[in-house]
Amino acid sequence: MRKVYKLQSLHEKDLDPNPIAQFKNWWQQAVESKLEEPNAMTLATCDVSGKPSARIVLLKEIKDNGFVFFTNYQSRKGKEIEKNPFVSLLFFWKELERQVRIEGEIKKIPATESDEYFNSRPIESRIGAWSSPQSTVINNRDILQKNVEKYTTQFGTENIPRPDFWGGYIVEPYRIEFWQGRPGRLHDRFQYAVTENNEWIIKRLAP
Repeated sequence: MRKVYKLQSLHEKDLDPNPIAQFKNWWQQAVESKLEEPNAMTLATCDVSGKPSARIVLLKEIKDNGFVFFTNYQSRKGKEIEKNPFVSLLFFWKELERQVRIEGEIKKIPATESDEYFNSRPIESRIGAWSSPQSTVINNRDILQKNVEKYTTQFGTENIPRPDFWGGYIVEPYRIEFWQGRPGRLHDRFQYAVTENNEWIIKRLAP
């Protein structure tokens, strides 16, 4: 299987000096291209021994200082983040022949912001957050269904509180790479790296 990448090119003169702004530019193009779930991103974490794990999570907000997603704090990724706050994100928009790699430090967002997002979710998702002991071993799916019934009875369908074990994180980047596929595997790659003075330096990387 081999695909020739030839849709576009990427030149330094076309890059925004700020990588978050550059990401927003590409993000808007991905949305306008009507890609399916352009907010799907791979999140890679490591445990204390340096062993990595990765999964897909959904980007929910782009802030001036980073990228926000929500999850169960007691999940495997949550426990690894608690011990090692350095993570990596990866977006691959194959229809645009583009990839964005993000490396940064991850932090919990304020509880008020997690509350606001949680309350905007569908009822099923809010009950689901209570019902799933994420990443733990369960004997069968019936356990989940019984939990759904339990918490639906307990909370009803309105004013469902956010579990304290569920909320948002923000990944504050210190390195971001933009990759544009090109013919002959001679892709365009530009890396933004932050300096000690919080300035972004842009360098072209060999593909």
